[in-house]
Amino acid sequence: MPRGSGLRKTLAAKFDDELKFFKGWIDKPKAVGSIVPTSSITARRMAAVVDVHSGLPVLELGPGTGVITKAILGRGVKPENLYAIEYSPDFVRHLRQLYPDVNIIQGDAFNLDDTLGALKDQKFDSVVSGVPLLNFPVKQRIQYVNDLLDRLPEGRPIVQITYGPKSPVPAGHGDYVVEHLDFVFRNIPPAQLWVYRRRKH
Repeated sequence: MPRGSGLRKTLAAKFDDELKFFKGWIDKPKAVGSIVPTSSITARRMAAVVDVHSGLPVLELGPGTGVITKAILGRGVKPENLYAIEYSPDFVRHLRQLYPDVNIIQGDAFNLDDTLGALKDQKFDSVVSGVPLLNFPVKQRIQYVNDLLDRLPEGRPIVQITYGPKSPVPAGHGDYVVEHLDFVFRNIPPAQLWVYRRRKH
């Protein structure tokens, strides 16, 4: 295939993803954190927290068009060991076409017992979260993090993307510690990455 043709296909796919994301943002602005998908650089940085040798599955929340999903799989996680929870039915259909072997579940990341059903007691290696937490009250964000940490072994992380200057889940409000992981300028808009872990006793 001519090189130009391959580049056109790549650009067309990227544009298609951005169009889907923008449509999702127009339809449900509170459920989508940005008008464009996360950059591949940011996605790889988030996926880097995953321990592929832990023997535990990975939980992804708010995968959107699947950019971070792709990075988690690229990290070496087997598709059957990745559980991705997405609220938007449009994104769910897109993700199931794109990643047929990944466990794509439509549901609410703030109500994981119901969303996970029979898997509600499953332990995960780590959580990779693209949920737009700044759209929700602080109390709900704190509950979100505490609930997720109950599903991880002690010391294992939640990594969260946000577009504000501070951690969307403030320190000192629960049994967790907050760590700034990275500031990714090459993201539109520039992204802050934060990590939450259960406080060691």
